[in-house]
Amino acid sequence: MRSGARPRPARPPPLSVAAASLPRMAVSTSPETPIPVGEVSRLIGGWIDRLGAVWVEGQITQLSRRPGAGVVFLTLRDPSYDISVSVTCYRQVFDKVADVVSEGARVVVHAKPEWYAPRGQLSLRAAEIKPVGVGELLARLEQLKKSLAAEGLFAADRKKPLPFLPQLIGLVCGRASAAERDVLENARHRWPAVRFAVRNVPVQGVHAVPQVIGAVQELDALPEVDVIIVARGGGSVEDLLPFSDEQLIRAVGAAVTPVVSAIGHEPDTPLLDLVADLRASTPTDAAKKVVPDVGEELARIGQLRERARRAIDGFVQREERGLAAALQRPCIQRPQRMVEDREEQVTALLARGRRTLGHLLDRADSELTHTLARVVALSPKATLERGYAVLQKPDGAAVRSPAEVGADEELRARVAEGEFRVRVDGTPGAVAPPA
Repeated sequence: MRSGARPRPARPPPLSVAAASLPRMAVSTSPETPIPVGEVSRLIGGWIDRLGAVWVEGQITQLSRRPGAGVVFLTLRDPSYDISVSVTCYRQVFDKVADVVSEGARVVVHAKPEWYAPRGQLSLRAAEIKPVGVGELLARLEQLKKSLAAEGLFAADRKKPLPFLPQLIGLVCGRASAAERDVLENARHRWPAVRFAVRNVPVQGVHAVPQVIGAVQELDALPEVDVIIVARGGGSVEDLLPFSDEQLIRAVGAAVTPVVSAIGHEPDTPLLDLVADLRASTPTDAAKKVVPDVGEELARIGQLRERARRAIDGFVQREERGLAAALQRPCIQRPQRMVEDREEQVTALLARGRRTLGHLLDRADSELTHTLARVVALSPKATLERGYAVLQKPDGAAVRSPAEVGADEELRARVAEGEFRVRVDGTPGAVAPPA
């Protein structure tokens, strides 16, 4: 920004004393002997170079972090006097507070004034940046958040599911607080039979952390407690700091019973919200998320009952239609028809079998008769009956050639009616009966 800003008239004297102690520019000028702009800028730069580093407080109105650039540009503004000044710093300086510093944050900067002669522009070169007040607290919480997240305390796979209908709910809250009233009234309105084990503890101040830890551990040790609610109303960042304490976070992370965080209002996000098994935006929201609504459950049961009735009615109707269709089938109306149909088939098959067997027997008988006639016609007995005789030697061998017999050899002649003996005549080829 330009250096011609008007000085603050209402600021305390130290700034005026410092300005009064600075050397004056010993330059003689007149309308006739002016000095060039470059010389004026050079003289101002030399005068500013002799200034030391100062701590400056203001509100960041502009922030420029170009990717890959080694310098970060800020604009600090004084809301009381509507005065702004440019600030530059190296990236490593800004990275130390980058997680908690953004546009609109109030910071304290340790910087040395610098003068950019070509443009006649005054700026501050920051060597250190610190958040102011809440910003410093948030910076420490952010560092703790990163450390605990690196240990896996906030991992989703560590979250335990809440029971559908808890029989006994542990409640950690301030004594006679609005948070306690909201949780109890809303929970009993939703489910009148719900029971609570209330532990009243300080919810801010130096004694809050150890007593909240003790209450959580006490309720966690009771086997009849199904879920634990840690509740507190809204407040400033400083008031909610106990619920971002590292020891409390670790105690909740080690609890076996599911824990619900109901701290502050919707924008409030203490670290307890991250380690709890369920985060509720308000104590009233915690009661709604932990306890089911009896009216809604009764309505759901009625819907399920009606759905089951419709399903059973539909099943019965389908079965009735199927039974009616089965009764209309001919085999059900006149079952003996199947036996009659099969009887006719058996009778037809039996008659067919008999006819087939008769044909086979007749054919076999005919073939046997013809075969017998041929055998009889070709038998030796039939040949003998036609007047033929068979000559046999004493050993029974048939004579087939005259050469097989000798003179005076006695043979046996067989004819159709019997046999008799004959003797071979001495004449070759002549046969005479025996003497």
